[in-house]
Amino acid sequence: MASSAETSDGENELELIVRDASGSDDGGLAATDEIAPLLTPPENPKINIFTVSYPRKAPRDQVRKPLEAETSPVAHFISWVWSGSRYSGLMCMAISSTIYFVMEVFSEVVSAQPIPLLEAAFTRCTIILVLSFVWLRKSGQPISGLANVKNLLISRALMGYLSLISFIYCIQRLPLSQAIVLSFTTPIMASIVARVILHEKYKIADVGGLACSFFGVLFIFRQMLTTQDKNGGKNISVKGSSHIYAILAGIFSSITGGISYCLTRAGAKASDQPLLTVFSFGILASPASGICLFALEEFVFPDVYSFSVMLVLGVLAFFAEVFLARGLQLEKTGKVANVIYMEAALSQLWGIGSSRIALSFGRIFGCLLIFVSVFCTMYIGPDKETE
Repeated sequence: MASSAETSDGENELELIVRDASGSDDGGLAATDEIAPLLTPPENPKINIFTVSYPRKAPRDQVRKPLEAETSPVAHFISWVWSGSRYSGLMCMAISSTIYFVMEVFSEVVSAQPIPLLEAAFTRCTIILVLSFVWLRKSGQPISGLANVKNLLISRALMGYLSLISFIYCIQRLPLSQAIVLSFTTPIMASIVARVILHEKYKIADVGGLACSFFGVLFIFRQMLTTQDKNGGKNISVKGSSHIYAILAGIFSSITGGISYCLTRAGAKASDQPLLTVFSFGILASPASGICLFALEEFVFPDVYSFSVMLVLGVLAFFAEVFLARGLQLEKTGKVANVIYMEAALSQLWGIGSSRIALSFGRIFGCLLIFVSVFCTMYIGPDKETE
């Protein structure tokens, strides 16, 4: 359809032309066909293995999921132990005892420069102080703790340091076996103090487990508690009258250590942060051990290798103390105290396996008593604690 109109009026001329739209259909459709694929995607695209597109870079959320799935079983186990499940308290104490055993093995395997006990204690306490301070800072916890638990934390630090310094005095003046036996009365003292101070109730199985484990320790060190006089051939006891003060120091260390365990449990539960009890111990024990070191002993400057060994032992001691505090926070003292005896049994098995200690019936029977007692405690599990 086309129309034309012409109007002539002098010099002005107007021309109106109307064209039919069908004449431009071919050009319009061609332009539309070129633009349409850019504007509207196909409604039902056909997808096969050759047409699926794979992005070159995966989103961050998709990257994190495989990383979480590839987390090591050890990390999952530690997370489960720390989470506060039914067996977390017992497992934390078992890990703490295992770490102390690893420290003992590491000290024996790695030969380093001899370091005085007070100097070694000062180094470990300083490392514990630094690591606990950094941990609390990273987690955003208040360093000073809550106002209602300050007295508990101070008392825990004081009792822990008194136990440490008296044990050092004891181990310097008594045979090693006798000092170790005295130190392993600490779980019994802790259970007694917890019954009096924390009003914990124990079952017959709890008391029997502690007694069985302690008798296991006595069987292990029975042959070491007496020495053979090579000259006269007589059995003489190592607990002579000259050692009475050292024995009293060992008993005092056990009592203060038991009180420290109870205060650790009370402070960790009140503050809901077991690391505060570790930090409070470090902040008192580190400077106090330094003062005793420079006042009573001569400082030995360690070489690089020996200092590295001391650093490793200090880090291990820190984690052992953290897991110990967590175990006491989650479980009754009488339950977790029995697990501490694992260290003695593991140490004896290591000594027998490495041929450092002679194989004997008493040692094997003592280790068996300890393992049976600890496994029974684990099998029975924790009680439902009534607040």
